[in-house]
Amino acid sequence: MTPIHIDTLRKTFDKTVAVDGITLNIKPGSLFFLLGPSGCGKTTLLRMIAGFTEPTSGTIHFGEQDVTWLPPHKRNCGMVFQGYALWPHMTVAQNVAFGLNVRKIDKAQTLTRVADALKLVQMAEYGDRKPNQLSGGQQQRVALARALVIKPTVLLLDEPLSNLDAKLRIEMRGQIKSICKQAGTTAVYVTHDQKEALSMADEVALLKNGKVMQSGPARELYDRPRSRFVADFLGETNFIAAKVVGREDGQVLLEGDAGKMRSTVFPDDLAKEGNVTCCVRPEAIRILSPKATDEGSDGANTFTAKRLDTTYLGEVAQHHLLLPGKVKVTVFELNPKPQKFNGDEVRVGFDPEDVVVLKD
Repeated sequence: MTPIHIDTLRKTFDKTVAVDGITLNIKPGSLFFLLGPSGCGKTTLLRMIAGFTEPTSGTIHFGEQDVTWLPPHKRNCGMVFQGYALWPHMTVAQNVAFGLNVRKIDKAQTLTRVADALKLVQMAEYGDRKPNQLSGGQQQRVALARALVIKPTVLLLDEPLSNLDAKLRIEMRGQIKSICKQAGTTAVYVTHDQKEALSMADEVALLKNGKVMQSGPARELYDRPRSRFVADFLGETNFIAAKVVGREDGQVLLEGDAGKMRSTVFPDDLAKEGNVTCCVRPEAIRILSPKATDEGSDGANTFTAKRLDTTYLGEVAQHHLLLPGKVKVTVFELNPKPQKFNGDEVRVGFDPEDVVVLKD
């Protein structure tokens, strides 16, 4: 298993900066995601790792080897493309064997490695079929087998599920993660789909305008975003304007249009006073009993809200509420119960550890 070190990598196209001084350390054997909106530089970064695009400056190392200027065929990367890129006139087995044939691996070893690769992706019985006889998910698994059969140092995946329907994408997430872990290869996966990243990644780098906005374990980015962009890109959230008014028992005391709040999640260099934005996830807000008293000693993080509307989605209900000060929030209620509300009013609350303070 090989670690990847990317140091101040930069790529410009004329006056356009596609990748702007990115530094990343990718652990050996990990499934690392490059995530971000269209045009953020994630595919350009992947192409530089693969050797398809030369960097303007910076370096790329696979382990101790500097591969910055090596051509693609000398990097031993396996690549899974968005469009599968299978040869239609070849059988599944022939497609998988293609890279081995180019490397002039002997026939007996080729047959063994192709059989092992197809077994790994659960396609052993489809070796004699043509790609057009397979479903989209099956074609994607063949493309994955073709990338893994060469025993790559690094596996690169460029939005491999984007051409599949929604249900099949969900099914394939777990399969791809399991296959990558079984293969034991360091993998870099590009996507703009937040759910893919959250459900599959060991670590994520979230990009914007060619820069890494935050990197780390997927759950850390979701639960502890360091900026409004990160909080907003990863799932739904509520932003509540407030002002820092003090500290107490390791908590920040806040005053906003909605009322008093407390938080245990804030930057180390947060000023003792000043304007901030608070991020509270919809699933962190609880609907309280009408008889509930204020949970904090000062009534912080507990509000009487007015219901604006509710969208019932089966396993979850989305409530749109209006807090004091005309602050609108969304609340997710799992396994929703009827007649939860007393008219259009409801008491809601959330814990200090679910309030993430972001500096304005």
